Amino acid sequence: MRVGRKEYDGTQRVRIGLTGLAFVFILVLLGAIFASASEEEPITANMIDKQIADGGAAKVEAEPKEPLAELGVAPGNAENKSEAAAAE
Repeated sequence: MRVGRKEYDGTQRVRIGLTGLAFVFILVLLGAIFASASEEEPITANMIDKQIADGGAAKVEAEPKEPLAELGVAPGNAENKSEAAAAE
């Protein structure tokens, strides 16, 4: 008994799809293995202390709490509005 043409085409498509998926998986795996992190300095306790002394923590706190509200995309919180109304 001979396999129909439609069944053969379906099997071939599945085989090609799985082969492509395996190829992409291998490429991602090789990219993860050979990604060069050796150029970066290792994080040590001394480096963290140095960043804190340089004001690294102050830079994080200086970031806006609601960046969308500052852009005018989303409404700001009620605390800022009440402070602005009290200042007027």
